[in-house]
Amino acid sequence: MFERLSTPASKLARGPVWHWMKAENARAEGDPRAPWRLFWVAFLIRVAYMTLAHTYRVRPLDDHFHFAWEAGRIARSVVTGHGYGSPFATAWLPYTGPTAWVPPVYPLLIAVVFKLFGVYTSASAWMLLAINCAFSAATALAVWEIAFRCFSRTNAVWSGWLWALYPAAMQYAVRWFWEMSLTTFLFAAVLVLTLRMRGVNANAESPRIEENSSQTRQWLLFGLLWGVIALTTSTLLLFLPVCGLWILIGTRHRPHALRNAVFAGIVCLACLTPWELRNYKVFHAFIPIRGNLGVETYLGNGPGSNGFVMAYDHPTFAPDQLRLYASMGEVRYAKFRGDLARAYIRACPAHFLANTLKRIYFFWVSVPSDARWALELPRVISYSFISLAGLLGLALALYRRVPASGLFAWIFFLLPIPYYTVFVQARFRHPLEPVITVLAVYLFQSATPRHAQAQNV
Repeated sequence: MFERLSTPASKLARGPVWHWMKAENARAEGDPRAPWRLFWVAFLIRVAYMTLAHTYRVRPLDDHFHFAWEAGRIARSVVTGHGYGSPFATAWLPYTGPTAWVPPVYPLLIAVVFKLFGVYTSASAWMLLAINCAFSAATALAVWEIAFRCFSRTNAVWSGWLWALYPAAMQYAVRWFWEMSLTTFLFAAVLVLTLRMRGVNANAESPRIEENSSQTRQWLLFGLLWGVIALTTSTLLLFLPVCGLWILIGTRHRPHALRNAVFAGIVCLACLTPWELRNYKVFHAFIPIRGNLGVETYLGNGPGSNGFVMAYDHPTFAPDQLRLYASMGEVRYAKFRGDLARAYIRACPAHFLANTLKRIYFFWVSVPSDARWALELPRVISYSFISLAGLLGLALALYRRVPASGLFAWIFFLLPIPYYTVFVQARFRHPLEPVITVLAVYLFQSATPRHAQAQNV
C-alpha cells in the first residue's frame, strides 16, 4: 500500500499527517470498529481541559443549584434519605415532595457520585464531569462506526477524529452537569446497533448474516438500550418505532425476526415498569416517564413567551410558583399549568405559530444569548454552519441513496419536534450531532476534485 511513498521526496510532500491518516485507513479495512486510541485521546483531552480550566469548580450560588440543577437536587434528596424528590428545594423550602420531573437514570448516577464523594463537593463535580467525558469520548467510537458502515473508511477517520478533537463536540462533557453526553452516547450506540442488525456495511464485499442466537441477543440489547434511553431522555422515544420497523423490514427474511422484535419490546417495557409502578404508587396516577410536560408547555407558550422559556415564571426562580408547586403537588400543578397552556394556545394560535417558527429557526441556526457580539457572532456562525453542512450532507446522501440515509432523515425530522413546540436550547441538538458530523464530512469529501480523490486511493 505504501510502495510509492518510499522516496524521501514523496514522504516529505505527503507529510506525517497524511501517513497517519493512511495508517488509520489501513487498520479499519474490513473492520468497522474504531481503534481504541480514538477513545483514549478524546477522553484524556477532555479530562485535561476540565481539570486545568477548573470547570468542575461550581459557585455555591443558591445552595449549589447550578451543580446539576433539578437533577442535583433530586440526587441530594436521595442521598440524604428523603427519596426521589424535591427538584427545587431551597433553604426556606427544603422538601417539596416526590417527583417525576426528571427521568431517573442521570439523577441516580449523580446520587451514586454524591454517596461516594460527598454532596456538592469539588471531588463529586470532578468525577461527574469525568464520567461525562468518558461518555463523550465513547461517542467518537460510535461516530467512526456509523461513518464506516454508511460511507467509507476515510469518512470514518475524519468523522471519528473530528468528534474527538473539535471543541464544540466536547463542550457539554467538560462544562455541563447534565445528561447530554450520556444521552448522545446512548443514541449513537443504538444507531450503531441498528446498522449492525440491518447488516449495513458499505465497505463489505457481502452482507454478513448473523447466527440466529446472535440476532436474538442483538434484539434484546436493542430493547435494553431503548429502555435506558427512555429513562434518560424520553423525547428520543419518537424515533423508536421508526428505528425498530427499519430493522424489521430489512431483516424480515431471517428466522424468528418478528419474535425477536417482540422480545426487544418486552425488554424495553421491563426497563420502564419499575419506574411506572413507583410513579403510580407515589402519585396514584399514570405518568409517562416524566411529569413536567404541562409546566414546560406553559412556560414555552404562555402569555409572555417569545420563543424562549418564561424562566421568570419557573418554580426555580419564582417563589410564588414554588409554593404553589409544593402545596398542590407535582401532578396537580403540572395539570393546572398544562390546562393554562392549552387554553392560551387555543385562544392565541397565531402567537403559538410564531413561537414555533422561531424555535425551528433557533434549533438549527442558534439560540440567541446576551453575550457580546464579538463572542456571539462566531458562536452563531459555527452552530449554523454545522447545521447547514449536516442538512446538505443528508440531502446528498438521500440523492445518492446512501445506506441508512432514509433512517438519518427520520432522525432529523422527528427528534426536534418536541423542542419546536415547547422550548429550545442549543444543547437539545447534541444527540443529533454525531450524525451531523458524519454527514458534514461526507458533504465535503464529496466536493473533493476527482483528481485529488484518485491520488488518495
